[in-house]
Amino acid sequence: MGAPPGPSCPVTAEAADLAQRIVDGDRRALARSITLVESTRPDQRARAAELLDAVLPATGRAVRVGISGTPGAGKSTFIDELGSRLTAAGHRVAVLAVDPSSRRSGGSIMGDKTRMARLARDPAAFVRPSPSGGTLGGVARRTREAALLCEAAGFDVVVVETVGVGQSETAVAEMVDCFVLLAAPAGGDELQGIKRGIMELADVIVVNKADGDLLPAARRTAADHRHAVHMLRPRYPGWTVPVLLASALEGTGVDEVWQAIRRFEEHLRAEGLLDALRAEQAVAWMWSEMREHLLDAFRRDEKVAARLEEVEAAVRAGRLSPTTAAHELLAAHGLAGAPEV
Repeated sequence: MGAPPGPSCPVTAEAADLAQRIVDGDRRALARSITLVESTRPDQRARAAELLDAVLPATGRAVRVGISGTPGAGKSTFIDELGSRLTAAGHRVAVLAVDPSSRRSGGSIMGDKTRMARLARDPAAFVRPSPSGGTLGGVARRTREAALLCEAAGFDVVVVETVGVGQSETAVAEMVDCFVLLAAPAGGDELQGIKRGIMELADVIVVNKADGDLLPAARRTAADHRHAVHMLRPRYPGWTVPVLLASALEGTGVDEVWQAIRRFEEHLRAEGLLDALRAEQAVAWMWSEMREHLLDAFRRDEKVAARLEEVEAAVRAGRLSPTTAAHELLAAHGLAGAPEV
């Protein structure tokens, strides 16, 4: 596949060699690299940063798609069908997952991976669950980094799936070009369960399971969503969020969903918005990294650690307000400008 141009910052020979193997399509190197960026060890994080710098020139050419939906919407089955159609058409598809719930459930995304049976066996696809444990911010950060590595490896479609419905949707929307909301056939009451914020993130809405006895309900659900879309302010000028019907089980409507994703991407490019969107996402990622590192350094501070248990106990007992407690810990850390307590 050729060598990417060198990054602006020098990297070690090890990082350059691993980056080259990724660009050359070495799947073992890709898997090893994702394991590296998932590590929370400071020395491994430094190596991961060097690797990301080395592959960065080979990234940016993939279509980045986020797919979320309510429980029971059939996300994994839909992604399996969509991904299989794309690989059959000559695309290379990577599927990553943001699964903050795995910290409590022991890795529920593995069940989703088994439901993507065709993609898991497809040599033109790469399915990777998110690491279990850690905060949502940490999981999202590693998913961003894994997505860049997949792009460098030549995957031209990167799908990021959210497992839950909540903050993970915002995290995924901030790392993709097109955010697809998947819904199941439901009545008006069920539609109320979809938060307005999630609806506002959607660039394409798909009512899945539009087949058999569920088809009439799917049509009603699509009409309800179209009405809801018209009540919201558009995210991008000139783009009306389409509400489509599909059946991953029967394979109907799936091609139309991909066409809508491509139309959206073309609209962003034509309006000069895609590069700006990705640039803003990169800056937001930088600040997210800053917050993660600063918080880690704060927690590792010996003076903070010596006071943390006592201060937390005082807050739990109501003897100290959270604001005063935060100021006290900041002062222990020696942060300039922290109020004296």
